[in-house]
Amino acid sequence: MTTKGPSRKQVIIPMSSENVISFIKSSSLHVANIDRLLCNAKSDVLVDYICSDNTGITVITSKVTQQSNISIINQYVKNSNDINSLQVEEPRLPKSKSYLKIIGIPFFPHVNSQEKLTSNDIEMILKQNHIFDNISLVSKPRLIKVSPKSDMSIVWLDIWDVQSSNNAKMLINRCFNVRNYIATIWGANMNPGVPQCKNCWKWGHATFSCRIQGAKCVKCNGPHKSKHHREFGWCCKANAKFNLPRLETKKGEPCPHSFKCLNCHRDHQADSNQCPF
Repeated sequence: MTTKGPSRKQVIIPMSSENVISFIKSSSLHVANIDRLLCNAKSDVLVDYICSDNTGITVITSKVTQQSNISIINQYVKNSNDINSLQVEEPRLPKSKSYLKIIGIPFFPHVNSQEKLTSNDIEMILKQNHIFDNISLVSKPRLIKVSPKSDMSIVWLDIWDVQSSNNAKMLINRCFNVRNYIATIWGANMNPGVPQCKNCWKWGHATFSCRIQGAKCVKCNGPHKSKHHREFGWCCKANAKFNLPRLETKKGEPCPHSFKCLNCHRDHQADSNQCPF
């Protein structure tokens, strides 16, 4: 499955927030100047308007731009007096995502070893096979055993693609070798993953369907919002009744205390990327 993604009638130019603020002030002038340059190059593409967000600017065009048009826009932006060109990244067109899965890779890939297959192993396997040349992963591969008693795995890949699914079509139903095994690539449905509630910080339900009243702190699991931890967290308040009296955290300083994750009980917050959930 391939997500449709945003319209490709736009050019995304990442840049610093300072550059965005300076450049967008004269956006109507920039549109007129870029259109004049495109007309001089005998291009049938025109800029409709320029908008911005936290990551950079987006140049909305009348048609899908070719590389020659992108180069003209890029050169104009970098030569503009309004911005620092060193803080401008290379322009790009919007991309879609395609979802694939690979079957036929052993879950224990190393000979005479019970070491399990990892995402890094999958990335290495992909690099060694020419059919994945020019394929970019959206995120690290995900994998599970086919069944609890199986020694084979299922691997999910999310790749960058275009709306016509060219990359996915090139890969689906193709096979490649992993040692003496033959792996096959299939199309897959989009997997949104298991949600984590941002209200109680438990896994398995979305925030809007959380049934607890109030909110829980992601740090101490106390009955307050995470952003109010310093004001209401018990750990930052003085308590002389403890065997080792606890001093109050100085006003204006962040909470210095550490807690166990309420899901896996390890040394990190419930929203940490280190959590195995």
